[in-house]
Amino acid sequence: MGTAGKDITCKAAVAWEPHKPLSIETITVAPPKAHEVRIRILASGICGSDSSVLKEIIPSKFPVILGHEAVGVVESIGAGVTCVKPGDKVIPLFVPQCGSCRACKSSNSNFCEKNDMGAKTGLMADMTSRFTCRGKPIYNLMGTSTFTQYTVVADIAVAKIDPKAPLESCLIGCGFATGYGAAINTAKVTPGSTCAVFGLGGVGFSAIVGCKAAGASRIFGVGTHKDKFPKAIELGATECLDPKDYDKPIYEVICEKTNGGVDYAIECAGRIETMMNALQSTYCGSGVTVVLGVASQNERVPLDPLLLLTGRSLKGSIFGGFKGEEVTKLVDDYMKKKISVNYLVSTKLTLDEINKAFELLSSGQGVRSIIVY
Repeated sequence: MGTAGKDITCKAAVAWEPHKPLSIETITVAPPKAHEVRIRILASGICGSDSSVLKEIIPSKFPVILGHEAVGVVESIGAGVTCVKPGDKVIPLFVPQCGSCRACKSSNSNFCEKNDMGAKTGLMADMTSRFTCRGKPIYNLMGTSTFTQYTVVADIAVAKIDPKAPLESCLIGCGFATGYGAAINTAKVTPGSTCAVFGLGGVGFSAIVGCKAAGASRIFGVGTHKDKFPKAIELGATECLDPKDYDKPIYEVICEKTNGGVDYAIECAGRIETMMNALQSTYCGSGVTVVLGVASQNERVPLDPLLLLTGRSLKGSIFGGFKGEEVTKLVDDYMKKKISVNYLVSTKLTLDEINKAFELLSSGQGVRSIIVY
């Protein structure tokens, strides 16, 4: 393309500091260096994790360009890139796949050691940024940063997908895969089992879909936004519960309804109290709880070891246990209508309206807003 090897000037939503609205700015995006890919973003979902960064629940350096759930087209590539070429449609990966670390070589983990979630450098592999605004370097988020018309990612952090994939496929880049995979890959829900999903947002809805696909016979949707109950039922929940309707902990209610507890619980709310309710809602001898929600780094789960001693297990999951290479197949399954992500889309907005999307997220309205570029 004509822009290859050159700086690109474009619009982006910059978070200059936490607890403040994003600012629509004109930024400069440098060309990709060796083993990097520059992507023209077509659409990006607004995820709760992006909001958590603004609220300082998830630590990050500022100023930063948020966003990690997107679909785009490769604009140009750096030296040594062989996995994609200009013009390819792709999904950026906030969990990369280097192919050489212990996690990538194992079937038991998808958490590539070259991720930036732990180090939180907000920079590329050479410890520099590809974004500049007002003469200052801007940090990236988890190696993706998709609230911009153009971004640069490592070549190990991109998945080539069907060129006909619609904009909604961006949600496979986080929300859908995270919830669906938690049920299928992490919990390994079995046919005829009972499940409880705590938190009825995009990830929770996707977890319900995963539980149903795995053959669960009873699926409880647990949340406080009753306007979401009909959609949860439509997607596969057999019953929805609002903890505010009971004068006892919701885990006791679930245990009473299931002869001692569900087989699987998936927590998608990111609250310590909810995590404990999820764990205690499972059967004492064999229940499996998967935690997806992100709580504050200063919070701790007050765990009584006796809750685990008799057979319960507590697990975490990132990106639903999917490796980057599996994203291509997920999109293929979506194109073949084996799975759907359309139920997640409640609003489509422009980049200029991104703060409205965050307001909708904070208020619990809708499920997922998509920014269309």
